[in-house]
Amino acid sequence: MATSTTSLNVPSLNPKLSSSLSISSTPQFSVSSLNLRTHGRGTRRFIVLATAGLDAKPTVLVAEKLGAAGLDLLKEFANVDCSYNLSPEELNTKISLCDALIVRSGTKVSREVFESSGGRLKVVGRAGVGIDNVDLAAATEHGCLVVNAPTANTVAAAEHGIALLAAMARNVAQADASVKAGKWLRNKYVGVSLVGKTLAVMGFGKVGTEVARRAKGLGMHVIAHDPYAPADRARAIGVELVTFDEAIATADFISLHMPLTPTTSKMLNDETFGKMKKGVRIVNVARGGVIDEEALVRALDSGIVAQAALDVFTKEPPSPESKLVQHENVIVTPHLGASTVEAQCLVAPVSSLVLPLVNHGSDLRDIMPFHVSLQQVLSELKPYVILAEKLGRLAVQLVTGGSGVKSVKVTYASARAPDDLDTRVLRAMITKGIIEPISSVFVNLVNADFTAKQRGVRITEERIVLDGSPEAPLESIQVQIANVESKFASAISDTGEIRLTRVGSFEVDVSLEGSIILCRQVDQPGMIGKVGSILGQENVNVSFMSVGRIAPRKQAVMAIGVDDQPSKQSLQRIGEIPAIEEFVFLKL
Repeated sequence: MATSTTSLNVPSLNPKLSSSLSISSTPQFSVSSLNLRTHGRGTRRFIVLATAGLDAKPTVLVAEKLGAAGLDLLKEFANVDCSYNLSPEELNTKISLCDALIVRSGTKVSREVFESSGGRLKVVGRAGVGIDNVDLAAATEHGCLVVNAPTANTVAAAEHGIALLAAMARNVAQADASVKAGKWLRNKYVGVSLVGKTLAVMGFGKVGTEVARRAKGLGMHVIAHDPYAPADRARAIGVELVTFDEAIATADFISLHMPLTPTTSKMLNDETFGKMKKGVRIVNVARGGVIDEEALVRALDSGIVAQAALDVFTKEPPSPESKLVQHENVIVTPHLGASTVEAQCLVAPVSSLVLPLVNHGSDLRDIMPFHVSLQQVLSELKPYVILAEKLGRLAVQLVTGGSGVKSVKVTYASARAPDDLDTRVLRAMITKGIIEPISSVFVNLVNADFTAKQRGVRITEERIVLDGSPEAPLESIQVQIANVESKFASAISDTGEIRLTRVGSFEVDVSLEGSIILCRQVDQPGMIGKVGSILGQENVNVSFMSVGRIAPRKQAVMAIGVDDQPSKQSLQRIGEIPAIEEFVFLKL
């Protein structure tokens, strides 16, 4: 079997340091120079759904209340079953009779739901912004598309955020309760003004943008952090894009509007609260899980956070005995962000998204941007499909601060003629790996190019024609990210690029499974033992460890594969080893 190599480039700032990572495309991936070896186990399948026409009307289960306009649209073309407040068991029972499912944020569409559908469920429509209540991996495995109507609740959520902001600043909820209790405590509930204060909008998407517009109208100075926000859109409304640390350190008020992803989970924690201005006030109408709620209670008690206004919680509804809910400096609402009469009517667009995918005679292949047999393409490129997504995931984890990823160049080296190699599926998977870890968007073959364009990410492709046998589809894939700041300084070239293939001139074997700790260090005895000892003390299993160096007792790169994610304390201890000059933890 022919072997083809895929490289990841990460050149160093030091021109003397230049090495490479490469990955082979055979089932037993072999890797040279920062060699990333992917073994065949744990391979994920990417399933493309093709829906055949049905003779009868499709059945759509509406599991949460939908506006009348949306229901009327559905009823024209489908049998509609409106069954609200279903238990997980009831949902699993009903779903086997349904072609589509429409939910809001309150229904968990778990793996069990997809398994219970027996393959009949074709589309899940989310009436609203986030899709973190849907098991996207299970949806992909079962050939089910997930669509949403992200603009439906935008204004309602933004208005609720502003309402909480003002109510918190002027102690409206506490003063109201006090008066109703027969008290008249004017001096106790003196508030703070919004005019001239700095508001940090964390997540500058649709809702965050609308909050910023309204806050500007209230006379606030607005800054924002979002690695994918277009700078021109921010400038157009007078908002300055800044780094995460700068945003939380300078803000008087912080308004959260990011999705809940592994990257944003508990993003506000003891460490980040410690970087904030004393007396900061926080509003959250996004997702409860982005705040470590126990850490927020500690920050409130210490005075670091003066007040918080929360519409969302890690567990909903929260316990009545929750220290956070009962805290005197916290005002709470029961997830009302989208709860306006107007917003309920505006979720009709999700119906228009669902219907074409399940309606009589529709075929999903008609909207797929491919004119060749996808089965053949996916079968031949399967090893690269898996690799392409992992390259994207590695890339986005190396980027920090600044304006985020804006320009990505993918270079394919192949002996095949351009017409013989369809790389769009690889481009889609690289896009998926770059965007999904830091957003709520589900990227697939249908929406990859549109999603990248919408987020201001320009992906270009280049082909290098090689001499040799065209039997193997590719010899290498190279991903380059231009004009970014990196968490691993040695990964930046003189031209400002991160290249996922080289780290100077070091040769290291790396397996693209689990997670990786990448260290640049002084080459000296005992380094492997020191790092291994720290990981062992936390019971973190090491899957591989490899070291590459340019010369004895000079500089080296050590790559450590781990099965579990080390704690922040362990990673900090590794970084404090005197001989380690820099390191980065990369989760695949």
